[in-house]
Amino acid sequence: MKRVLLVAATTGYQVREFAEAARALEVELVLATDRCHILENPWGDDAAPVRFEDPEPGIEALAARGPFDGILAVGDRPACVAAQAAERLGLRFHPAEAARAASNKLLAREHFRAAGMPVPEFRRMPVAEASPAGVRFPCVLKPLDFSGSRGVIRANNPEEFREAAARIGRMQDGDLIVEDYIPGREFALEGVVTSGRLQTLALFDKPDPLEGPFFEETIYVTPSREPDREPNDVQQQIRETAQAAVTALGFTDGPVHAELRVNGQGVWILEAAARPIGGLCARVLRFRAPFCTLEQLLLRHALGEDVSAARLAPGSHGVMMIPIPHSGVYRGVSGVEDARTVKGIEDIVITAKEGQEMLALPEGSTYLGFLFSRGESVDLVLNGLREVHQRLKFGLSPALPIVK
Repeated sequence: MKRVLLVAATTGYQVREFAEAARALEVELVLATDRCHILENPWGDDAAPVRFEDPEPGIEALAARGPFDGILAVGDRPACVAAQAAERLGLRFHPAEAARAASNKLLAREHFRAAGMPVPEFRRMPVAEASPAGVRFPCVLKPLDFSGSRGVIRANNPEEFREAAARIGRMQDGDLIVEDYIPGREFALEGVVTSGRLQTLALFDKPDPLEGPFFEETIYVTPSREPDREPNDVQQQIRETAQAAVTALGFTDGPVHAELRVNGQGVWILEAAARPIGGLCARVLRFRAPFCTLEQLLLRHALGEDVSAARLAPGSHGVMMIPIPHSGVYRGVSGVEDARTVKGIEDIVITAKEGQEMLALPEGSTYLGFLFSRGESVDLVLNGLREVHQRLKFGLSPALPIVK
């Protein structure tokens, strides 16, 4: 039986998706998670302990559990550890230096600029000393090491800049990057890299505007409605820009998830991560047999199989990451059964747990759940997702202050 090592921060639902895919392919999935080595198998998953802050000892211990036939990662920090482990274990994956650059917003921008790609003007500042002096507005403040949109805030003037910097400072003590705001329509590209060459698996439109002050992603829908008939059409430009980002960062073998913006000046790369799309969002992608799910496809690729024939199943596919309207303690949801009757809705998955404190952006990094829709057209999928969201009523009560 082939064996694939999966590096993850936790054993959450995305890990379970890979576990199900591995069982379907009759592949043994070995987990490596960020936990203390003292406790013996605390979650009952037989995961190998690897401390992400100091992964070397854990990686050495992994060698004793080998050999492995492939390696994958869930999340940005796990991708860095997986890349480091791949070099030690002799497995195909992105180089460690490339994964580290991709996970750091400043390093990624520097790589893109060095490769001659269009990038906004940017600068690094200690969050405690961040100043609007010399900054062009509007601008965007981004913590260097946070994933996704967590801590990302748009500022339109010096006062908003100071407020944003103070807010980020309450979240972390490190540095931030300040860059010009890039207007335009936003897209996401899901792909896989083989010997440095990008294969696009799906191109997502993000139909909801992402203009700030925070940048909460909600709906992804594929295939894109942008033109793709002529060599210079938008979709081709997006694929070419994503390939340029892959080359600039030095990605060689493994998954990639890229975020891009398109405006009158062209295509701008926001980020390219050495990992697949996060959370349960990958469920939105269904492929023609024999690949079926994204997790199955990535496992096959990690094992060295040719996945170049992978094609999305017919129709339109959409997912909504249910936004948190305001921070509070989750008390439940109503309207689920009624929402399930909306045409095209495939599933409603509420991941929030009753009694759980939910943080809205920019402090938070989670969602209330996920909505999945499929249909013959993009309009049907989009309308269905929006109608379902309107029918769901979430209860969020104020969190009680901690009194010392």
